[in-house]
Amino acid sequence: MLHFFVMRALALALIVSPTTQAAETPQPPVSVLTNSLGMKFVAIPAGEFLMGSDESPESLAKAYPQYENKRFMDLSDEAPVHRVRITRGVYMGQFEVTVGQFRKFIEASGYVPESIADGTGGYGYRADYDPAKTVRGDAFEGRDIKYSWHNPGFAQTDEHPVLNVTWNDAVALAKWLSAKEGVTYRLPTEAEWEYACRAGTRTRYANGDAPEGVVKLGNVFDADSRVNWQRWDKFSLSAHDGFAFTAPVGSFAPNAWGLYDMHGNAWEWVSDWHADDYYAKSPVNDPQGPEDGNVRVRRGGSWHTWSFYARSAYRNWNAPDTRYTLVGMRLVRELK
Repeated sequence: MLHFFVMRALALALIVSPTTQAAETPQPPVSVLTNSLGMKFVAIPAGEFLMGSDESPESLAKAYPQYENKRFMDLSDEAPVHRVRITRGVYMGQFEVTVGQFRKFIEASGYVPESIADGTGGYGYRADYDPAKTVRGDAFEGRDIKYSWHNPGFAQTDEHPVLNVTWNDAVALAKWLSAKEGVTYRLPTEAEWEYACRAGTRTRYANGDAPEGVVKLGNVFDADSRVNWQRWDKFSLSAHDGFAFTAPVGSFAPNAWGLYDMHGNAWEWVSDWHADDYYAKSPVNDPQGPEDGNVRVRRGGSWHTWSFYARSAYRNWNAPDTRYTLVGMRLVRELK
């Protein structure tokens, strides 16, 4: 009953308007819950918003002049912009799942992450990996058994976002937590994720439209990252955030609903299958994504992501067994 009144009060306090612009001052979370693994969750109200983007290629080219125009021509899955109603509030992970929290899960449950269980490993950064001899050409190698959630090829502490986790690993963590605590944990739907990321805004990022501005909210490809990828210098932001790779979760400012790292640091798995045409037929109430598919959606960008691909509306995807140095997760906890 207490949860009901908390969420009702929050919903009344944070009525979402589809024309609301970026919040100037982040509002503190109204209700924060901490679970048995030390994960913190913020109460997100029910509400409505406009999902997706229909920004023109011309407008994007003006905002991102260093990009080739072809990058703006294949964004059809972001459209049409459509109204979505989130009918039930949830608790959203305030931070991305950390290395330390994932380790606690492994030790307590006996679960074997997919990169280890299938014997193929994950991906990792290797400074001396010759990009001229690779298809990707980005100094990441794999799959290799030496890389996994505890070794992405660069140093991480227990406070950094866990990487190299598959969609299946994320679901396994959610199922184990649900059984342990008697409440439902799961990955957010894509609609819930974008709703929470925007936090009442309709701008490219939760704090405005300017690409350089996103560095206040998250760890993306900037001057510190480009040291290791100078061939992509023109795509880096000018800011120095002090992190060439991942940052400890919560190192940047939160959005207006008290959520950290919704832009950058680690791509986050969501529950939905991906389909290019789904937005054209998405239901208004609580869309769950296509009934089936080949790839699952991931959102938000990472420490290695160019600012254009860290926009609130941008959609990316991978097969459920993908494990990579850029991909992590964030969970939601349903109200009882």
